Amino acid sequence: MDTRDVLHTRRHERGAIRPVVIAIIAVFVLLAVGAWFLIIKPHQELVMADAGGHPSTPVSTATRTLPPPPANVAAMDVNQLLAEARTAMNEQRYLAPAGNNAFEFYLRVLEKDPGNKVASDALRETFPFAATSAEQSINSRDFNEAQRQIDLLAKADPTNFTLTILRSKLDAQRKTLDKQQQDAADQQKAQQLAAQKAAAAKAAADQLAEQQKAQLAAEQPKAQPSRTAQHSSQPSSEAGNSAAAGAVGGDAGQTSDAVLLKAVGARYPATAMRERQEGWVLVSFTIDPNGRTSDIKVVDAQPRRVFDRAAIDAVQRYQFTPAKKDGVAVATVKQQKIEFKL
Repeated sequence: MDTRDVLHTRRHERGAIRPVVIAIIAVFVLLAVGAWFLIIKPHQELVMADAGGHPSTPVSTATRTLPPPPANVAAMDVNQLLAEARTAMNEQRYLAPAGNNAFEFYLRVLEKDPGNKVASDALRETFPFAATSAEQSINSRDFNEAQRQIDLLAKADPTNFTLTILRSKLDAQRKTLDKQQQDAADQQKAQQLAAQKAAAAKAAADQLAEQQKAQLAAEQPKAQPSRTAQHSSQPSSEAGNSAAAGAVGGDAGQTSDAVLLKAVGARYPATAMRERQEGWVLVSFTIDPNGRTSDIKVVDAQPRRVFDRAAIDAVQRYQFTPAKKDGVAVATVKQQKIEFKL
């Protein structure tokens, strides 16, 4: 046979096969489309109708009055429970309120009729949207309600991984709220402690001012007789210039006690403040001719060794006008009681 005839025959056979393949593919496509419209889609519509509508319909933000729960749910039969479930689905009551929601009705249907396909399909297909409702409860920090809804979801599908995510988020939100509450409590406690410290410092300053006032009042009667004696010793009328010179000489040779110029309030020990302790310290110290304090010692204290350091530190910063004897500054020893009160 001629080679050209062979090639022509093969081309003719390949051309005949192509329409057959195309026809087969077209048949499969038509079967798939027919199956979708005739079997799959009607089944989905039936399930959605039994479930009360498509669950992806957005929830209205308008406030609505929820219907009261059925009077006797336990006595309802399967058809009545499915009707209540459809109503709840229409009103998008997937998980709430408790006792009157679609999930609880469907679960009761499965208790009465474990193989009920309508209830099982509705729970499975509505699960993601109900999980979103539980997540909204978590975000609004209604933790008890969120826990109830998660438990209800677990009854419908205990192995669903979404439950793990919801539980983790609920735990994290609870910890966040606990931390915020603890931070607020710590801040309030710190403010109270600062106010107590300020009040203690003010009380110490007021006490020191009262002590200085009492000390000055006690020293005034001592100085009064000296001034009276000086006036009475002056000549009556003859030697004005001699009287003035005598007065100058008297001032140069006067004797006086040390006078406090600058006092510093004692710092309240932090430990004593926390334990609400009060007390006093009696200190003895030397006032040097330069008006500084030295040789500070604790004579007595109540309670012991609680306020000693604070009292010594305060006295170290005192400044005095030194005592004078015959007009010359001299060292003197003095005692002072420092009280610590809250």
